[in-house]
Amino acid sequence: MSVPAAQEQPDPLQDAALRNADLSDLLGHVHTCWDNERRSLSRQLHDSLGSSLTALTMHLGLLMQKLPPDQALQDRAGHMKKLLAQIVETNRQMQLKLWNDKLEFLGVRVALDELVTQFGQQHQIATRCSLPEEELDCPRSHGIVLLHTLEEALRNIIAHAQASEVEVIVDDNEDEVMLTVKDNGVGLSGPVSAGKFGLRMARERAAYLGGTLTLAAGAEHGVTLTMILPKPATPA
Repeated sequence: MSVPAAQEQPDPLQDAALRNADLSDLLGHVHTCWDNERRSLSRQLHDSLGSSLTALTMHLGLLMQKLPPDQALQDRAGHMKKLLAQIVETNRQMQLKLWNDKLEFLGVRVALDELVTQFGQQHQIATRCSLPEEELDCPRSHGIVLLHTLEEALRNIIAHAQASEVEVIVDDNEDEVMLTVKDNGVGLSGPVSAGKFGLRMARERAAYLGGTLTLAAGAEHGVTLTMILPKPATPA
């Protein structure tokens, strides 16, 4: 009489590791699709709505030149011109929030530098930005994650840090690219993950690329965010 072979018992740790890997791949795919959709919507706003608004602005300018010298008509036309200018600016801001075209046309280095400069000017915060002299030598996917992570870090500084100074450092070497964001604010007031879904998503995006994102209290005050993204191995 043959003895049935013992059934191999599933390993809970191995199953959990496989599931985490699957979820990480799925989240990475979702992020890629989301980025592509945001880029497409931004292009549509620029190519369709932006072109129409530009044409309307030109037509309105021509009509204003032909209006009779009636003050009421001139005032109404002036009001329409201001309203149209506001719509044009709103459309531009929507495009920028959806997708930063500077990343593609000017490179990640310029996109990061301008983001820090505009942040300091808008919020009256002293900013310092240290970047490599040359364009970063990294894949497009790394540039997108660097920019999104910096955007999220700056949003958190405004929302929680009460900082007056921010320093952004980007280091680029043969093996990895590292983003560091430091502030002189109030520091960490609780668990890093509590309520900060934007940074948690940034951490997952870094992990999908094989990297890490950490938050730590500064040496004296404030918070230091560090993201390290390894570069893909080049074929021999």
